[in-house]
Amino acid sequence: MSKLCANAEAALAGVLTDGMTIAVGGFGLCGVPNDLIEVVRDSGVTGLTIVSNNMGVDGKGLGLLLENRQVTKVIASYVGENKLFAQQYLDKVLDVEFSPQGTLAERMRAGGAGIAAFYTRAGVGTPVAEGKPHAEFDGVPHVQERAIVADLALVHAHTADRAGNLSYRAAARNFNPLVATCGRVTVAETEHLAEDFIDPGSVATPGVYVDRLAVARERIKEIEKRTVRPRVTVGA
Repeated sequence: MSKLCANAEAALAGVLTDGMTIAVGGFGLCGVPNDLIEVVRDSGVTGLTIVSNNMGVDGKGLGLLLENRQVTKVIASYVGENKLFAQQYLDKVLDVEFSPQGTLAERMRAGGAGIAAFYTRAGVGTPVAEGKPHAEFDGVPHVQERAIVADLALVHAHTADRAGNLSYRAAARNFNPLVATCGRVTVAETEHLAEDFIDPGSVATPGVYVDRLAVARERIKEIEKRTVRPRVTVGA
């Protein structure tokens, strides 16, 4: 069954509502579903809870939703390079639930696997663990973390086929496979559409997790911080 839609707008048609929880793939500006984020922005939905490693940078990625005041809560592991994110948090405009990065990844994986909660040592003895159940395993204290199941998951793939099977390129894989599993509805954008089915050995996200698919428009891939070595002139 083809899950391909005409564009990102069509892929999200009838899906977006105020107050929903949206899990979004990407790390900074790497592997971010920019087309889908822009559709969310243009829809005007508000009161959103965003689950993502971070909120991009000012004016780019998920930062667009912050600028538009569409987000009321963020579950993330990193404030990072987004000054507006930090300011809205400090001004108490934005409710932020911090989660250690590995814990956040596992919470989404658990949500996709049907696991309601799990125990981890990460965060024990810190504000992250306050108010959460604790238990000892082999004499070591652990804190309980609840799984995350989002109303909607947005992911960015490098290559997809019409059945929704996805593959990712290099570091752009980051959180995308985990996000794809934890949404009640998962919408993917892809840079390339395969003419036939993707080779099963190359599939990172099986199409069973993907409800809708759109081909992303071509765009310049942004880099948060470009670090280069000084050019060395041979023979100088």
